[in-house]
Amino acid sequence: MTLIMIAGAVAGLGVLVLLLVLAPPKASPAAALVRLDEDRARLRRGEMTSQAVRTGGRRQQLTALGARVRDLLRSLGLELGGLHSDLNILGRTLEQHLATSVLVGVGGFFLPVVLGVVVTFGVPGLSGVLAGVVFGLLGLLLPTILVRGEAEDKRRDFRHVVGSFLDLVAMNLAGGRGVPEALQAAADVSSSWAMVRIRDALLTARLHGVTPWAALGELGDELRIDELRDLGAALALVAEDGAKVRESLAARATSMRRRELAEAEGKAGERSQSMLVAQLLLAVGFLIFLIYPAVISIFSGDGPM
Repeated sequence: MTLIMIAGAVAGLGVLVLLLVLAPPKASPAAALVRLDEDRARLRRGEMTSQAVRTGGRRQQLTALGARVRDLLRSLGLELGGLHSDLNILGRTLEQHLATSVLVGVGGFFLPVVLGVVVTFGVPGLSGVLAGVVFGLLGLLLPTILVRGEAEDKRRDFRHVVGSFLDLVAMNLAGGRGVPEALQAAADVSSSWAMVRIRDALLTARLHGVTPWAALGELGDELRIDELRDLGAALALVAEDGAKVRESLAARATSMRRRELAEAEGKAGERSQSMLVAQLLLAVGFLIFLIYPAVISIFSGDGPM
């Protein structure tokens, strides 16, 4: 009886979520204006960071579904700022990610049920429904977990590029260029994806009439990269004094390289420890393989008395 009540509650919750997605409740005018301002600010940040995404066909339908899920989460008070930053650095949209998560979750829910029908040629029992709920939750969270790992790798690469970018800006400033010209010239040196993001942000800022250091700060806020935010704040404070800018950029580049070196040494130490543990396990397994026949013979009574 308890399992039946739990299954009914889960089914009712799924129906409620489906109804909220298909027919979301009407929001008050004040809340609608606040959401409109948030959407406009997010769109502006997307333009500043060159994240204008062209959608069409099935992708447009996924975007519409994801927008409904996003509005539902916002109405429930759930903010996805961190996830939005992770998707932004990967060049993906929040709406498409939410739609993909929902579809994967639904597929994970129906997978055990369909397998139960195929294997037993009948109606799946309560265990199949519970397994479907578990697989559905795992499928719902799996895309977000994968995005987290990919975003951290991208941020690590981006920080490495920022260190080189600071050195290039300091060199251009030493050559007599101004801060905006030095930033643009440094961004034009490489065609890597991180430098392209910086270059596009600077170009979009110039088209919108925004200072380049403000654009770098916007890019740092959007991608959650502290080095870019600090760079934008430092350039905003001392943009009129080229010498101090050069000294500050050189010091920041040096500190970033030292931190990257320390992180690399820490990871190398962790991998060395893991290799040592693996070697110890292999040694223990080999010893067990050698001792096992003698121990079996002793316990079986065939060994010497």
